[in-house]
Amino acid sequence: MRRLPDATPRGRAITVDLEGESIPAIEGEPVACSLIAAGENVLSRSVKYHRPRGPYCFAAACSHCLMRVDGLPNVYTCRTPAKEGMRLERQNAYPSAKVDIFETIDWFFPKRLDHHEMFAGVPVAEDVMARVARQLAGLGLLPKEAGPEPLPPRTFHTSVAVVGGGAAGLEAARVLSGQGVPFMLFERDATLGGRLAHGAPEDGAPFVPEATAFPQGSVLRKATVIGLYDDEHGRYLAVASQEAANLRLLKVYAKRFLLTVGGHPPTLPFENNDLPGVIAGRAASLLLRRHDVAPQVATLVGHGPELHALAHLFTQRGVEVAAVVDLKGPLPANAHPKATLGDGLKGHGLRGVTALSFTPQGGRKQKVSCDAIVVSVPVSPGFELARQGGAKVEFDPDAGHFRVEADADGRTQAADVFVAGDVAKPGSAKDAAAMGARAAQALLGGLS
Repeated sequence: MRRLPDATPRGRAITVDLEGESIPAIEGEPVACSLIAAGENVLSRSVKYHRPRGPYCFAAACSHCLMRVDGLPNVYTCRTPAKEGMRLERQNAYPSAKVDIFETIDWFFPKRLDHHEMFAGVPVAEDVMARVARQLAGLGLLPKEAGPEPLPPRTFHTSVAVVGGGAAGLEAARVLSGQGVPFMLFERDATLGGRLAHGAPEDGAPFVPEATAFPQGSVLRKATVIGLYDDEHGRYLAVASQEAANLRLLKVYAKRFLLTVGGHPPTLPFENNDLPGVIAGRAASLLLRRHDVAPQVATLVGHGPELHALAHLFTQRGVEVAAVVDLKGPLPANAHPKATLGDGLKGHGLRGVTALSFTPQGGRKQKVSCDAIVVSVPVSPGFELARQGGAKVEFDPDAGHFRVEADADGRTQAADVFVAGDVAKPGSAKDAAAMGARAAQALLGGLS
């Protein structure tokens, strides 16, 4: 990964401290982005086998980018803005993440290690092994100093609470605003739009409005919803809102809850799929479109329309595409010239990706050099908040993930909980916007 030569200045050039070394960064961009752009692709080590870890999802949905930041452990650096003099330390490694003696665990136990059964029933040895396992497991050390005091909490009441400022949430907000219905929309990012703003380009995708297009105070950015609860006053969202340098807890009561939280970027089961340099498709498009950071040579694997759109985006920005391996097919009419149907994936490299091998359909195994393997597959619905709110969640064997059970208008088993967008059914941004509009119209029934 590197910052593209034609990168547009997007902030003030600063430096951050990585274990005593000054690393160039851009103020305000995710610090993990600055690190990989500077060639620092190993940010931590895995908990059990101490394998090298680099950022994968850039959505705080995995643990690959956790670092100690200014003394605070287990910080998602993929969502932490870089600032001048920020102190960064890698975790779960000794003496360092680049040379970690505990990675020998992976060599000693090639058929995997179950520490629960090791020396089980052997007096003394059983207790010693349990203590060793507890000492080696876990991430980070407790901070030496107390963190900043949170701001006093605040309580809000509204008719509709919308969670997520992507295609579905924004279209729902347009409908509610047009109907004059009071609502509050919460987006954890600093900008609105989600994949509309930084995903692979889609034909017919709706535009991204400014927050000022909606009633004043109805759209809150940098506000992460952490739960949907009940108390004696009704149902409310618990929201962690970033205000200046501190967090404030918001308690938001609503009559209807519309969840448009999207989904989690999954990975694919292939050998060495956890190497630094293996990155989710939407993370790769975010790095490219928002921060001008991209691989030198990329291979893309997966299936679905976003796979081929992202391959074309890479080519347009001057990134060499070594191969595009579509695992399901058929290849679309707009498939990238390097696209082929295939399987048998394997990543190569020690501290990071150096190559990908695969077997084209009807051909012999091939190996191509690259510094990134981009995994582009449809997201897995982020069903957790809906389930907490009483919606029914079931496993979809055809899609291979859990989904929220809802009708065409987004109604769930919980009468006041509606869903739209990828959380309901992964699809295009245009589809998500249409679902958001239908759900907004449907939830108006019964509102005074």
